[in-house]
Amino acid sequence: MQHGKHQPDVAGTRIAELWGILPEEAGRIELGDGSGELAIGGVGVTELAERFGTPLHVVDEDGLRRQIRRFVDGLRARWPRSEVLFASKSFPAVAMYRAAHEEGLSIDVAGGGELQLALAAGVDPTRVHVHGNAKTDAELRMALDAGVGAIIVDNEDELDRLERLLERPQSLLLRVIPGVEAETHASQATGGRRSKFGLPLDQAERAIARMRAHPLMEFAGVHLHIGSQILNTRQFAEAVANISSVGEFAGYDVGGGLGVRYTYEERPPSVEEYLDAIVAAAREHLPADAKLLIEPGRSIVARAGVTLYRVVSVKRTGDVFVAVDGGLADNLDIALTDQRYEALLANRIDEPWTESVQLVGRQCESGDRFIDGAPMPAARVDDVVALAATGAYAYTLSNNYNGALKPAIVFVRDGEARLVVRRESYAELLATHAPALPSAG
Repeated sequence: MQHGKHQPDVAGTRIAELWGILPEEAGRIELGDGSGELAIGGVGVTELAERFGTPLHVVDEDGLRRQIRRFVDGLRARWPRSEVLFASKSFPAVAMYRAAHEEGLSIDVAGGGELQLALAAGVDPTRVHVHGNAKTDAELRMALDAGVGAIIVDNEDELDRLERLLERPQSLLLRVIPGVEAETHASQATGGRRSKFGLPLDQAERAIARMRAHPLMEFAGVHLHIGSQILNTRQFAEAVANISSVGEFAGYDVGGGLGVRYTYEERPPSVEEYLDAIVAAAREHLPADAKLLIEPGRSIVARAGVTLYRVVSVKRTGDVFVAVDGGLADNLDIALTDQRYEALLANRIDEPWTESVQLVGRQCESGDRFIDGAPMPAARVDDVVALAATGAYAYTLSNNYNGALKPAIVFVRDGEARLVVRRESYAELLATHAPALPSAG
């Protein structure tokens, strides 16, 4: 039990383990008939589904903010001259940008849209770092006009653009390929020698010299990132050691990538273990007076989020197919990375798990499958299913496959739920097609 919540075990289930994957502020609440259901932040899933509809992304705000402080306070205690940036591509919502900023995070954006969302949330532009391997003139101009704190340069063509656009001094970091083949899904590895991001060490030296020679380019250090969903802290330490070979600089941004627990079998490092590994490597290989930056994303937001669905149909045709009212339109990450998730029949959490089912979505693709072999009680139409650890990338990758509407997002805290992103409407779906509508003629 955590923070006074009721997190019981149930015979015939693995729910005692599932509490470690669900949000920190998840627990059981008792209904009027004595049965129990899942609650997040003190709000029951049935109430959330009825009030806001499904699919619905639900974020445990207390757990989210607590996780942010673990990174910010933990790194500062180990390396005082430090900065933690939120890798906002993992969850680019205005409410998330605001919470991150309020809790002391700087912001990492990877495109003009993310920059606009961060600024709309009230983030101080000097606390924003701009990423991207193919920044356009328009995006660079937007960043310069906003007065962002730093631009992470990916290549020499970008330096050509900056030479044309710069009118006042601008802090820059250079992204370097650290030469670490990350132990993760191929789509999430970014630090190997064939990576599309950054420059190899020999080319990095030339780019650094070029920046240092330019009167308006303020070279602030180097940046690296080895990938995402990394469960081996030794790989982070290896990357720090490798980047030290480029030279001694004022700053070293060693990226993010700490993995999270999606399944019962996964055992990711804790925030503390990750920070210990990073800082130990920094003490061994980097200048003592250098600034150390990290960029967690998934490891901040993944556990804080769950996605709620309604069961639409149950078929027993050899396999048991439990189909819900969402799919790869609201969680494309599963199809992209083959990541296993865990689910819970959230309105009936007191019942043993008696079936192993194919939990599938409603999009017209055979690959629209949430979980192959999800254990749960015998599902019924209108049951509420909670997919755990969806706080990272589910909303980011949401799309309109089959005309699906992008889900709403609610933040829950202390028994209250507040809408932070409303559900897309059919009118909004049609709006961009206005030039082709009959009325346009």
